[in-house]
Amino acid sequence: MLSTDRVAGGILALIGLVGLRESLQFPLGTMWRPGPAYMPVVLSLVLVVFGIALLAFSGRSLPLRDLRWGEWRHAVAIFGVCAFVALALEHLGYRLTIGASLLFLFGVLERRGLVQTLVLTVAIAGGSFFLFDTTLRVPLPRGPFGL
Repeated sequence: MLSTDRVAGGILALIGLVGLRESLQFPLGTMWRPGPAYMPVVLSLVLVVFGIALLAFSGRSLPLRDLRWGEWRHAVAIFGVCAFVALALEHLGYRLTIGASLLFLFGVLERRGLVQTLVLTVAIAGGSFFLFDTTLRVPLPRGPFGL
């Protein structure tokens, strides 16, 4: 019998295998001198192991036929935000794109208050930009006016 956990485990294992195949197109390197594929391969293998564990050891979850799709609107909205981020990141820059996405997610989808939405949006968008771009020196896209 197909259960929700088994289907999720199969999908995770499949995503891990695809990630592993794509990652191995780059040099793996060694443990002491890792190449660009090293961490993606490790993460893909972890995903495959956890997916197989879900497949093997889960059986008490709902059968797939009993699954209700009451939250489908949230799923579609989150997928839309992910598509927006993928398309807008280079054009709007990191801070504006993440800020607009978080404003939508907190304000519209989660219906948080205005103050909480603004504080969380500024803190996460600004804080993550500072952490990665300034502290860790990972260049993030800057949009119009250097934002």
